[in-house]
Amino acid sequence: MQHKKKVLGIVTARGGSKGIPGKNLTLLRGRPLLAYTAEAALAASTLFQTILSTDDEAIADVGRSLGLEVPFMRPPELATDDTPTLPVLQHAVTFLESQGREYDAVCLLQPTSPLRRPEYIDGCINLLFEREVDAVITVLPVPHQHNPHWVYFQDESGTLRISTGETEPIPRRQELPPAFQREGSVYVVRRDVLMESNSLYGTTLLGYPVEADDSINIDDLTQLQRAEELLQLRIN
Repeated sequence: MQHKKKVLGIVTARGGSKGIPGKNLTLLRGRPLLAYTAEAALAASTLFQTILSTDDEAIADVGRSLGLEVPFMRPPELATDDTPTLPVLQHAVTFLESQGREYDAVCLLQPTSPLRRPEYIDGCINLLFEREVDAVITVLPVPHQHNPHWVYFQDESGTLRISTGETEPIPRRQELPPAFQREGSVYVVRRDVLMESNSLYGTTLLGYPVEADDSINIDDLTQLQRAEELLQLRIN
């Protein structure tokens, strides 16, 4: 089911990177890392518009060549190592709305997740409007060994406490409720939740499960090599 909603896709790609210098333009199977996210965004049928938010002229040039709009250069104060994602997205929406644009939702797409498929973007966006929730994110199942009902935290005295606050763990694996971890390749949030509630998640959040072989978050060279291997598997 297609929804005629105006969803703004925002690809965030700043110039600085500690783990891999120039990470967003690093070559992955001969193509800039940014290319994989641009390709998925432009192939998705539910995005009304997709822009690139960057502070780096080289990244902006590559983004344009890949078909992404670059309506502004991101201010330096929003491109530091510790800049949160929320104000980066809000800046983009504020800029575009000042030009008379209107949006129903915003979709965050980070270049460090090159394996996401266009159908994951469409799936998250369709789910957002079908279920009328605040936000949808891609997720992966948590192995039962790491289920929150079986995970312990150590307090200051050294005492172990179950992360859920229960006094005793659930005894049988079959009784554990499903648990999921944030996967990171797609975040979709309603415009008003982002701009007025200052949240990427809101109060009603759904998860959209993706395949493990389609999931990687590249922060270092080891993960870059793993992405090469996973892309090779797709070809084979």
